[in-house]
Amino acid sequence: MKGTEWYQADEIAEAYDDKRFSGGGQFIDRREKTAVRNALGPVADKEILEVACGTGRFTVMLAQLGADIVGLDVSGPMLAQGREKAQAVGVDDTVEFIRGDAARLPFPDDHFDAVFAMRFFHLADRPVTFLKELARVSAGPVLFDTFNLESSRVLYNWLLPMGSRLYSRQAVESLLADAGVDLIDATHDFVLPYGFYRSLPTRIARPFRKLDRAIGSAGGGDRVASVSYWVVE
Repeated sequence: MKGTEWYQADEIAEAYDDKRFSGGGQFIDRREKTAVRNALGPVADKEILEVACGTGRFTVMLAQLGADIVGLDVSGPMLAQGREKAQAVGVDDTVEFIRGDAARLPFPDDHFDAVFAMRFFHLADRPVTFLKELARVSAGPVLFDTFNLESSRVLYNWLLPMGSRLYSRQAVESLLADAGVDLIDATHDFVLPYGFYRSLPTRIARPFRKLDRAIGSAGGGDRVASVSYWVVE
């Protein structure tokens, strides 16, 4: 995995949410959480796995909605942040955070009602292996997102400390075929890349987000979106 050592650092984990999801970054946080809720539907009493759960943004949200959820990540410091979040809002009894390898998930086939991985496949050096594992342990849908090659993401990709894998539509279709899964749904967003939003205060980012959504909803907007959310089975 690209950037494994980077995500292991305590200072990275501690600053992760504030750096990415404060100010204009809150628009990213909202959109990602909407993508997860839309893909998974009602989650009360369902068993769900989040792979690459990081600091537990989605894990804790779904636990608050009634899910029985496991969050798996390779980074101990990230998991520590997730545990603190869960305890702070009183859902630590319905969340289990475990350290593990997404290429070898420690669960039997069809163990979960749904599985998802957000902000993961842009770091994956073996995307087919990972997608097969996600699908193997899910009896229902699998959600993941990609950063897109034919988008403004290219403009600042080189600034990332761990690098980033960008996907064309053809590459995603090939990935799904190789993993033996079927596409159920796909949505696309953010003509302007994530890095643009999180560098701005909320009041300045808000009109840009409105413009971004208007461009994205126009004809051909999906083709220039920097992020795609894929639901497969």
